[in-house]
Formats: sequence, structure tokens, C-alpha cells
Amino acid sequence: MADRKTLKHLKVTMTKHPDSFKLEDPIKELNEKAREKRTVLYNGSVRSLCSLAPNNVNTMAAAAMAAHNLGFDNVHGCLVADPSLPDWHIVDIEVTGPTDEKTGQIFTVKTTRQNPASPAAVTGKATYGSFWSSLLLCKGHGGRVFLC
Repeated sequence: MADRKTLKHLKVTMTKHPDSFKLEDPIKELNEKAREKRTVLYNGSVRSLCSLAPNNVNTMAAAAMAAHNLGFDNVHGCLVADPSLPDWHIVDIEVTGPTDEKTGQIFTVKTTRQNPASPAAVTGKATYGSFWSSLLLCKGHGGRVFLC
């Protein structure tokens, strides 16, 4: 969709227990107060979020790179601290595509990933296996992976 410029909107919402976030001020202060109820810590561009939550935005940054027609300024990121989720990381993705000119219907996709996580972990348990599988599939560099 990005290559064809039909991707119109992308929003990534990440919900975790407050202890699973590693944040910078001013959202760090909001997170410290999010012990009793679900709290939206940030809702805006991924570019602005990256420096506030550098350990928690990899999924959003990857989405912004994939959605290159929108980029970091126009991909929407939302961080939610939820004290009722001690051992889960939840990522909701909402994609909006083209509007049918005849009917006015809008193409949308909504998906949710629920990743088990150890309490206070920044990364969910399934992430490590997924990363390793991606490394095993790397090709084109003589079977080697280069980290810059």
C-alpha cells in the first residue's frame, strides 16, 4: 500500500503495565502516576515519541519505515499504561487505505497482537523467537549478519 500510495493512515497503540515502560520526561512522570487506572501516556506522531520512549518504540518505528509514504511524522503512535496487565504486551494496529469513489466505503484493517511478557519486561516473550527466526532467514550477505 505504501508503494502504491494507497496507505492513508496507520496507528500503532502499545499497551503495557507501567513497569514495562522505560521512558523519558514528560511521559515518564505520567507513567509513574499510572498505578491505579489505565492511562494514555502519549498520542501523536511516532517521530515525537521516539526520543521519549526509545526502548519501547521499535514496533512503531518499523511500522513508520514500512509506511514510507506516511513516514515518522504521519504514522500515529499511542502508548497506554495499564496496571491490570502485569504479564502482557498488547499492540493494536489500525490501517486505513483508499476510499471507494462510488460507494464511499473505506478499506480498513485492525489487528491485535497479545504477547506474553514477564512482569516489568520491556520486551514480550515471543519477540526473541521472532527476532531469531528473522536472523535465520537473512540472505544476500554470504550467510552473515552485519550490525551497524
